[in-house]
Amino acid sequence: MGRGKYKDNPKYNVISLRVSDEEKSLLEEMTRQSSKSISRLMREAILFYSPTVYNVSPTEI
Repeated sequence: MGRGKYKDNPKYNVISLRVSDEEKSLLEEMTRQSSKSISRLMREAILFYSPTVYNVSPTEI
């Protein structure tokens, strides 16, 4: 249940990131406002800062 969407584009790599309490609160607020996971927000941020490398829009993540 719920795993079907990951079969087409599986993601096996895990990146750990240390953030301050303030940054964590900001990320949590962003997830509430956008209805996106922190992982998805981070993927979109990566693409935002390197769009020519990936040539992918955030909607394709």
